[in-house]
Amino acid sequence: MLPPDDPREWLTRAAGNLRIARSRLPGVELSELCFNAHQAAEKAIKAVLIHRGIAYPYVHDLRRLLRLLDDPAENVPPNVAQAARLTDYAVMARYPLPPEDRPTPEEYEEAVADAEHVLRWAEGIVGYSTGI
Repeated sequence: MLPPDDPREWLTRAAGNLRIARSRLPGVELSELCFNAHQAAEKAIKAVLIHRGIAYPYVHDLRRLLRLLDDPAENVPPNVAQAARLTDYAVMARYPLPPEDRPTPEEYEEAVADAEHVLRWAEGIVGYSTGI
């Protein structure tokens, strides 16, 4: 295990969350899988922040975290920036939801794709592959 301030450890944890998000285990609500997609993206973004030596607040708001990288030199790609929409899932899975507020299968697929884009981007910046 790597130390907690090592961006590779954050990427490894992000990959674990992405594996859970992809799992589609029977009986697991899509909102819970989307929560893990959010967690994967959050940890990957924090890996980049750690790698860059940028202090960050302990928040789950991906928009706010990505704004810390809002510098032309960082070149956050559009498909990574759009992952900010995963922030809604940070709380959603913690409480029972009425059916109309639960993620659809299409929204679930988008959430996983968003998390995958963020993880790939972060791996490229940190120079570390999780093998996922």
